[in-house]
Amino acid sequence: MRRLIAAILCTLSLAAPAAAETLLVGNKGEDTLSVIALASGEELARLPTGKMPHEIAISPDGRQAAVVAYGSTTIDVFDVASRTKLRTIDLSPNQRPHGLLWLSDGRLVATTEGSESVAVVAPDGKLTSISTGQKGTHMIVVAPDNRTAYTANIAAGTVSVLDLKTAKKLRDLTIGGKPEGLALTKRGRELWVGDLDAPRVSIWDTKTGKKIAEQPVDPVAIRVLASPDGKLVATSNIASGTISLFDAETRAPLKTIKVSGEQAKGQVTLLFSADSKRLYAAETGHDKVAEIDVASGEVLRRIAAGKNGDGLAIAP
Repeated sequence: MRRLIAAILCTLSLAAPAAAETLLVGNKGEDTLSVIALASGEELARLPTGKMPHEIAISPDGRQAAVVAYGSTTIDVFDVASRTKLRTIDLSPNQRPHGLLWLSDGRLVATTEGSESVAVVAPDGKLTSISTGQKGTHMIVVAPDNRTAYTANIAAGTVSVLDLKTAKKLRDLTIGGKPEGLALTKRGRELWVGDLDAPRVSIWDTKTGKKIAEQPVDPVAIRVLASPDGKLVATSNIASGTISLFDAETRAPLKTIKVSGEQAKGQVTLLFSADSKRLYAAETGHDKVAEIDVASGEVLRRIAAGKNGDGLAIAP
């Protein structure tokens, strides 16, 4: 009997979020950050941020969260455990930071759309700017080597390829449409790009810069995300309230998950759990975050956040 109980508890622990995990939501409609106990869904705190918080990145040690202020020039850094703001980083003269990553070497990398650039903040605070020269530099992904970065330039219809070590732009890929969502697969060998103009996701060879495949999605892929285990690619389809899932290796479509099925829910940001078994979708139109079981496609619950909650991150 004890073995049976232990087995059941083990199964439950795999199916549910870890007790200590913290969900962070950037509430762009009210300039706050929701700090939520993921296991219970209880909001522990709501902290003030810069104007229009969007993307969130977690520090390599999991203790801090960085939040961009899309309506300003800053990044706020919070201590997750104490729920306090530690510092504010001013990226000036760079303007309107949006896409954000906290690299394993400690650097913060943010797109700064208003200045058509990318801002790189070293652990010692040194700021470096890299010009894309492209309109609408919005989202960013970085290869596993922490050196090569790709930015989606919505208004220009391009993706810029940057060298973070030399702080130089290498080239622009002509994608067409309005590229926004980005994901890297196969250890950086393939780049998936969503399109706000058409119900499609295109796949590009990062070595040659050539398009190698294209897959249809529900309208339209505002975000593209690779799972932590490298097996899946998901697109957040804002106009249909669905998620398209693909096999990252074969690029084949696997299934479409109906989250709300409604454009009015404003589904934008996607986030995988660390074990790739759950997806979180920010429904900015009604201030909720949907938690989805990847295997079944079932919406398990909706977690309340602040007004127009969009950017998502989980601290361990």
